[in-house]
Amino acid sequence: MPLNRDFVGRKAPRAEPFEVTRGDIRRFATAIGDANPACHDVAAAQALGHRDLVAPPTFLITLAMAGRTDFLADPELGLQYEFVVHGQQKFELRRPVCAGDVLDSEARIEDIRDARDNELMQIISEISCDGEPVATATNTLVSRGTAAPREV
Repeated sequence: MPLNRDFVGRKAPRAEPFEVTRGDIRRFATAIGDANPACHDVAAAQALGHRDLVAPPTFLITLAMAGRTDFLADPELGLQYEFVVHGQQKFELRRPVCAGDVLDSEARIEDIRDARDNELMQIISEISCDGEPVATATNTLVSRGTAAPREV
């Protein structure tokens, strides 16, 4: 069953702010193999001019997708997670994310389009801290085999 194109343009703020902790940063950096001392040692981060540990740039996937209770879970969208794979991710960073940041985000479905038998859904999340922009995350999900049948 195809995704509901009426969802294009729909926006959803994150239900709760996301507080970035030192533990979050260390665990994520370790998981991706990032040995940068600024991600693990406060003194190393401060020596580089940061107030606390610095998150790897891809850390924001944690905020962009985890804990979402918005349109992605709406049955009217028609997204079936058993058919979904992650297609692409891009981050436009305006400043580093540090431990102690309390981040808010608002996601919107930018586009849903067919790609052969699949559908590509692009989601853009605007991420901020204390009202100031931090990053824009662009995420493309692939819904495998759900495109409407094409006329031959």
